[in-house]
Amino acid sequence: MLQLGEYHAHIYYDAMSKQTAMDLVQKLDNLFNVEIGQFHDKPIGPHPTGSIQVTVGPEPLGTILNWFAQNRQGLTIFWHPNTGDVMKDHTEHTIWMGAMPELNLDFLERFVGKT
Repeated sequence: MLQLGEYHAHIYYDAMSKQTAMDLVQKLDNLFNVEIGQFHDKPIGPHPTGSIQVTVGPEPLGTILNWFAQNRQGLTIFWHPNTGDVMKDHTEHTIWMGAMPELNLDFLERFVGKT
């Protein structure tokens, strides 16, 4: 059984929607105790577009999922847990809000079997 722990929310954006993503992250940061990563304007890792990562602990997860569902302003948000199985975390254990672009799973292959 999957243990509830830390999750990453990757907010996807492009040049036209970056300001929307920035505003959304600012609101999120003002409301919740989350860890905000860096804005990446180009694809990084398995992510097919620009993104910013938000780390969410298990305690506020349901509340933040609900908040994003109501406030994502059309942005795609890709959620995954951090269980130590990087491939399953990015394929089987995911939550998508919005479009579901294809991830670059080849990038993750180098991490399979490593913790």
